Amino acid sequence: MPTSVRLDAKTQLSLEQLADRRGQTKSEVVRQAIELLAARERQPVFEAVSDLIGSVTGGPDDLSEHTGRKLAEILALKKP
Repeated sequence: MPTSVRLDAKTQLSLEQLADRRGQTKSEVVRQAIELLAARERQPVFEAVSDLIGSVTGGPDDLSEHTGRKLAEILALKKP
């Protein structure tokens, strides 16, 4: 089913360059981009950030085990 899309000059140039580099038509590039975006939107949040879990160093070792208590302590300090 034909669909018409209006692109600004910069986006049009990017599309043309991508198509040329990949040896694809502009339509193929657009279809792939839409498929990738749709797949990313469907991806569960855990999967989207799973590569980041455990990547931070420093801080207390038990931070995730005592979040409720630590938050209560912080809020208690802010009470007038």
